[in-house]
Amino acid sequence: MNFDRIREKLNILADAAKYDVSCASSGSNRTNKDKGLGNASKMGICHTYTADGRCVSLLKILLTNHCIFDCAYCVTRKSNDVQRAAFKVQEVVDLTINFYRRNYIEGLFLSSGIFKSPDHTMERLVAVAKKLREEENFNGYIHLKSIPGASDELMYEAGLYADRLSVNIEVPTISGLKLLAPEKKHEDFTKPMEKVKNEIVRYNSERKIIRSTPKYAPAGQSTQMIVGASGESDKDIMYSATYYYKTYNMKRVYYSGYVPVTHDSRLPAIGSQVPMLRENRLYQTDWLLRFYGFSIGEILNNQHPNLDMEVDPKLSWALRNLHYFPVDVNSADKNLLARIPGIGMRSVDKIIKARKFRKLNWDHLKKIGVALNRAQYFMVCDSRLWERRDLDADKIKGMILQNSSGKFRNQYITQLSLFN
Repeated sequence: MNFDRIREKLNILADAAKYDVSCASSGSNRTNKDKGLGNASKMGICHTYTADGRCVSLLKILLTNHCIFDCAYCVTRKSNDVQRAAFKVQEVVDLTINFYRRNYIEGLFLSSGIFKSPDHTMERLVAVAKKLREEENFNGYIHLKSIPGASDELMYEAGLYADRLSVNIEVPTISGLKLLAPEKKHEDFTKPMEKVKNEIVRYNSERKIIRSTPKYAPAGQSTQMIVGASGESDKDIMYSATYYYKTYNMKRVYYSGYVPVTHDSRLPAIGSQVPMLRENRLYQTDWLLRFYGFSIGEILNNQHPNLDMEVDPKLSWALRNLHYFPVDVNSADKNLLARIPGIGMRSVDKIIKARKFRKLNWDHLKKIGVALNRAQYFMVCDSRLWERRDLDADKIKGMILQNSSGKFRNQYITQLSLFN
């Protein structure tokens, strides 16, 4: 094996994989010294989280960055002048096993550019997973990126060897896809999603009858959208995300801010990278829709098509709907408690349990974990320490932002004093 060539490929194909945000790069490059245990390598190592909350490290690479398509937003597009490389199937298998034995990783995250055809590419991805499972007896986590347009037969086989499958929808709307990737069709993305969903449903059904039924994609499927490449509003993005959650039983939809990688008149100008704060606001909205009982129309609508960058989406909704407040935490139901800014679902459950024994006041709520700097404006409790209710939305927002900036300033001063 030519180790220098393998290292060169790893540099190229790990760097090309960084635009997929299903797991984030560790950025660590700590070498082993004095015969210690373990190493940390920044090349291709990323982190993800299991269902029980454990953080695991994955080897995150592309099989190749060669591609037959010329999507405007993609760094590996056919017309882009970048250094190209491709792993052989056995090279990926050997890398995964060697990294695992050295305790660098606990699994593999494998994607690819599309070369020759979708089926040819998907077949090679499946071959990697199959070799790891059957020849190397590898039981670590495997996440395969499904190739748009791959056949049902290959998608079925992929699910037998991978823990999670995902097809990146890439552009949130059909019109955006036609503009930026005219060679691709929307059904090329949705057909593999439909196959995976149906096979997971079938497996769950058969598993109840035949316990020995082979597992199929036990970690489910996910997808990713590029934000800011084709001008969609946050409302458009969240309606698309909700559609994929409901239609294809997605475990997660990821939001990736557009990063200018090529000069193209169809794209925003170079230098107009989407701020990470917009990504963060979309994830917060995603969470509210899935776990807090909000509907999209409450948070995003024709009057408010984009999220407020100054405050989180729950606080933004509350400021527009002050007629629901103040909420009495000692009597309100679970759904209404969950809509108070500064109260998470864990705190909601603690409040409901605690108020069975006594009426709660500010001190109790603070110990429970309620963020009183926001929540105090939207609730009442068994206390009279703060009862001003003559504030409008602008005043409340201003006071919260002022308190938040003061908090961050104090944290910064504390950090400086520690270093000094």
